[in-house]
Amino acid sequence: MKLKLPKGRNQKERKTEKEKVEERREEVLSRGRKFKYPLQYAKHKLIINTVVIAVVAVVLLVAAGWAALYKLGDMGDIMYRISSIIPVPVAEIEGKKVRFSDYLMTARSSLTTLEQQSGLDESLEDKQAMIEQYKRSALTQAEDLTFALKLGEELGLEVSDEEVAVAFDEHRKIGGAERSEESFLKVLSTNFGLSKREYQRMLYLALMRAKVEQEIDAEANELAETVAKRIKDKSFSDVKEEFAGKVEYENTGGLIDNKNVDGGRSAVAMKLGVGEVSGKVLSTNGDGYYFVKTLEKSETQVGYESLYIKFTEFEKRLAEIRAAGGVKEYIHFRENTDE
Repeated sequence: MKLKLPKGRNQKERKTEKEKVEERREEVLSRGRKFKYPLQYAKHKLIINTVVIAVVAVVLLVAAGWAALYKLGDMGDIMYRISSIIPVPVAEIEGKKVRFSDYLMTARSSLTTLEQQSGLDESLEDKQAMIEQYKRSALTQAEDLTFALKLGEELGLEVSDEEVAVAFDEHRKIGGAERSEESFLKVLSTNFGLSKREYQRMLYLALMRAKVEQEIDAEANELAETVAKRIKDKSFSDVKEEFAGKVEYENTGGLIDNKNVDGGRSAVAMKLGVGEVSGKVLSTNGDGYYFVKTLEKSETQVGYESLYIKFTEFEKRLAEIRAAGGVKEYIHFRENTDE
């Protein structure tokens, strides 16, 4: 006869076995948590410490950079490269920030040229005074060009990459030397301490200033129109007398090289026939208009007379802004430490 176990007892045994498995599983998980949570806490603390250290390091670097630029006047390669990447201001003119890199670019170039010419072999006192003078001039120039950028933005003026490239090629041929770009860049580096990118930046700023000066100088533009009419019937010397103090006259007094560095006048005169007069020509320096008359020429030389109308409105506005305290400088030089 086959015995049957009570139904309830069999279910109880199966339930007990399942409970044992669950209890074992919970025991293993509990032991694991003892290692898991301390590790999470340590990892969290490590992240916090890393962030704090990184923030402190950044603050220290910023403080060191600020002191090097604004207090110590560091003009070395490292600080110059940093200022080229991070557009920190050295001054502001009518609210427009003057880039530290523009100031350093000009100052470093001027001092490189000075070293090439004289070696800065003066006494220590004279040498430092000269350096301060060049730095002062560089900052003033950077402020002037920044003001040109400000006006250019307001007037909607632009300087294209193509215009900069054309100017670069023209400068490469100044003085009559047909230099390759490689040799020209070597001259820029050796004599002026400039790279191609830096020289292009200088050209861009100069071209913008020239465009601004032409745009805002109504008096010069009106005078140029009047002079253009007068020289059709009168000699250059007579026009000079008529507009004495407003128009400058110059005569080469003979033949000069057709690639003479004279604001572009010899190049213009070379393209004219003897006795011919040019129209209004913008100086290659961008500081005024020329009218040129060719008096004589050969294959490589030319003689001319010219009338020059200087732009004055831009400089006038700058003077007014400076007199009104519209320029704020964040660095000081020895000559103005009491300001």
